[in-house]
Amino acid sequence: MTFYKKLSPFYNLTLFYCIISFLLRIVLLFHPITQSSFTILECLKIFGLGFISDVFIFIVASVFLWLYLIFISNAKYNKPSGYIILGIFIALFLYVASGKSIFDEYGGALPRIILIFIGIKTALFALLLFLPKLRDKIRYWLFAFVIFLYVLLILQNGISEYFFWNEFGVKYNFIAVNYLIYTNEVIGNIMQSYPVIPIFSVLFLVTAIFTYFIVKRSRNYIDAIPSVTDKLKITGVYVVLFMISLVAIPTLAKTENSRNVFVNELQANGLYKFYLAFENNKLDYFKFYKTLPAEKAFNLLRQQLPGISGENTKRNITGDSLENHKNVVLITIESLSAEYMKMYENKENITPFLDSLAQKSLQFTNLYAAGNRTVRGLEAVTLCLPPTAGESVLKREDNKNKFSTGAIFKKRNYNVKFMYGGDAFFDNMQDFYSGNGYDIVDKSSFSPEEVTFENVWGVCDEDMYNKAIKVMNAEAKENKPFFNHIMTVSNHRPFTYPNNKIDIPGDIKSRDGGVKYTDYSLRKFFAMASKQHWFKNTVFVIVADHCASSAGKTQLPLDKYRIPAFIYDPTAQPEKCNKLMSQIDLMPTLFGLLHFSYESKFFGQDVLKPDYKPRAFIATYQDLGLIKDNVLTILSPKQQVKQFKLKPESKDGITPEYQIDYNEKCMKTERTDLVNETISFYQTASDMLKKKKYQK
Repeated sequence: MTFYKKLSPFYNLTLFYCIISFLLRIVLLFHPITQSSFTILECLKIFGLGFISDVFIFIVASVFLWLYLIFISNAKYNKPSGYIILGIFIALFLYVASGKSIFDEYGGALPRIILIFIGIKTALFALLLFLPKLRDKIRYWLFAFVIFLYVLLILQNGISEYFFWNEFGVKYNFIAVNYLIYTNEVIGNIMQSYPVIPIFSVLFLVTAIFTYFIVKRSRNYIDAIPSVTDKLKITGVYVVLFMISLVAIPTLAKTENSRNVFVNELQANGLYKFYLAFENNKLDYFKFYKTLPAEKAFNLLRQQLPGISGENTKRNITGDSLENHKNVVLITIESLSAEYMKMYENKENITPFLDSLAQKSLQFTNLYAAGNRTVRGLEAVTLCLPPTAGESVLKREDNKNKFSTGAIFKKRNYNVKFMYGGDAFFDNMQDFYSGNGYDIVDKSSFSPEEVTFENVWGVCDEDMYNKAIKVMNAEAKENKPFFNHIMTVSNHRPFTYPNNKIDIPGDIKSRDGGVKYTDYSLRKFFAMASKQHWFKNTVFVIVADHCASSAGKTQLPLDKYRIPAFIYDPTAQPEKCNKLMSQIDLMPTLFGLLHFSYESKFFGQDVLKPDYKPRAFIATYQDLGLIKDNVLTILSPKQQVKQFKLKPESKDGITPEYQIDYNEKCMKTERTDLVNETISFYQTASDMLKKKKYQK
């Protein structure tokens, strides 16, 4: 057997992986969410450099295959070495099973996983040791099983990348890492959103077919097991390629530098993107981003937040009349993009109640979400500070006793609650809100008769609102005001909800249906609330947590951050505020309407004040943006800064205040003042959190 053929398991699986990756890129290239055209050069980058990257990625991923193959031999089963090795396996198994091993120090499921792995290895070694006549057959099926696992993982990863792209328009990112943590909700979401049994049935069938052909082309490795010398040669070749790969992979990643984000995403390898997201879940602003001297950063911030002094945001807010301690209900609606509402020229009539309520409210027509995940929306309306790099504050270890909207209400003797129809453990909501003085009402608070419908995310919005009415009626009897923050769940994939409520069946899993049912549930909530004696003494704040999708051909596509928001007071006249503003400004504006006087640390501002300077913050977990003066400034890791001139994309019938779509053209001449202002906001926010100066 030539040395080349001894490498057959490696190159056959590598070829298979590259073919699947190539086909995946073609599918994603023509996916409806990929709203872009590509030049020949860009296609060469996507498929050429993408292919090279795939090869190096799979070389690294083959480390387990290499370890498995080099330990295949007959010599280790000879006497007495075979019995000695078996004895070592048994001793190791007993050591881990004792419950006093080093693995138990890590806790969790690790000791059990290690015990199962060693148990399987021990059993298989014993079979091969005591059944020499069946050794070749057993080894063949073990070899086929290892190949099967690799083929299965390659195909499963391809399917996962497709569905992730279908949802977010990118390869794996920080969200995918989070999905590993909340497996119950995520797996449940997948089970309820997609035909899992047919998909996996086909997946296993296809895996078995490809495994058959790959094993047939690779079995010469076990039919004529390489000698020790040959294994050393194989190891030498593999180690050299492995080391080259470790250098080549990040080098190739640096070529993902096109202005068209879709080119970069299609060129990228999903597995490496996942690794980067896992590594960068904690981003130190001062290490990765462009900075200014601290004094200059806070001096620039002072121009935006009059009244602060030193290196903090502490300032006094003075109400212009007697404080009004009305009840406040804040409703953050899951994934309600502005484009779903009639006032933003939606023609489907899927938010009839919200459309009518907006006309009776103080309506904010030009407001942007801080991020593209629920935790960012909750952070924005609760802490009123810009979205800092890395994970949301909700999910950080240092997330308690922050200066929050709840704290402002608490000082005025309000009852303060966070209400969520699902398990508040998800996204660390319970830890964050309870750690900041909120009482929690979540799915665990519901009695069985209070639940009429639920899916993996929790009870339907109707059930949540019914519960909220009960809670608020009880609170009203305490003769003290209440602040209740309700987070909805129904407008989320799989978009299932009770049937016979709206004209879109709840079991067809339609996004439009999810939006329309959310609107229907709000109508029922307000119908119930309007009958309560506390209704006219209550202000309702309604805002989306983020948009339904974050995919776009630019780093931060503005249309994917535009959300509806309005404040409804049954006793107030409707108004319209067209100023550019951020999600973080909503609650400080409410405090202004209630004439609250308080010492503030918020970055968010009352946009109705004459000294407010219009701007908005939008971000991912690593790209930090500021919209101001029709310019989008983006700060990225490695001290990168980009600026885009914003030009409205004209559409018939769209009035300026409801303009969603903008052309983002890269600027050749830098607006240094806006760059410094952007740095000032994000650097000072990061500094306040890092130095624990944003405590209440």
